[in-house]
Amino acid sequence: MPLTLQFTVRSDTGLVREANEDSVYAAPHLLVVADGMGGHAGGEVASSLAVSHMARLRPVTAQDDPAAALRAVILEGNSAIAQAVRDTPDLEGMGTTITAVLLEEDSDRFVVANVGDSRTYLMRADELVLLTRDDSLVQSLLDAGRITAAEAATHPQRSMVTKALVGDEDLEPSLTLLETRPGDRFLLCSDGLTDLVGEPDLATAMQSPSREEAADRLVALALDAGGHDNVSVVVADVVLDQDGTAAMAPWQSVPEHTTSPAQERRGRVSRFMYVLAGVALIAAAAAYLLG
Repeated sequence: MPLTLQFTVRSDTGLVREANEDSVYAAPHLLVVADGMGGHAGGEVASSLAVSHMARLRPVTAQDDPAAALRAVILEGNSAIAQAVRDTPDLEGMGTTITAVLLEEDSDRFVVANVGDSRTYLMRADELVLLTRDDSLVQSLLDAGRITAAEAATHPQRSMVTKALVGDEDLEPSLTLLETRPGDRFLLCSDGLTDLVGEPDLATAMQSPSREEAADRLVALALDAGGHDNVSVVVADVVLDQDGTAAMAPWQSVPEHTTSPAQERRGRVSRFMYVLAGVALIAAAAAYLLG
């Protein structure tokens, strides 16, 4: 069954940070959100490197093992981060989360991958389901029964991740193969959204008939709750594509070009990220369209 993703992307610096360290990629077969960490320049470099490697991933059939293909590009990005630190020691300590969805070509299946505390949700029949598990200290405490969900929401170390792309050779992303169908809607987001907005409000926003309205509402909810971090969202609908006309062109987040209403008010962007991510993704998008 030929399925494709139609998507809307929003990425906002927030009300506190001076730069946007998130990177986002969206294509008819692949969605990625990466939340960089390790200081202004370091976080931008890490998330941009990871996403630029993932953007090279072409559509994959069941015979080619989508889970293995997705794992491979995540590890390539991780290796690129390690090399960047070796080349520029000042970047030591940088890293990034990754959450991603890869549609299996000519199939009703997809792979979801996750490293860190960015998240992927699936909405089906107005029910929002979390598909990923946070690699975080707070999640570990929850799993052990040492804190409650209410305590987790306000825990002072809720942003501490236990796994990220930092160049470690033993990195293993979490990978799950699931089924999808036309009418499903995905939400991929950085923790700048989920740290501030509860799942009932996420679900209400995601029920909007318009992807654009849903994405704008999600960002607005985070900003209204304080906007203390960068917030990035991808809202993507699964649609049937019998004749190949429903596919959208690939899209990469560059804060200057990702204008939500809040960004228009502030006009704050990261020029460094624009140059680094823009060059890498121009090449990736050209390869995708010409291949």
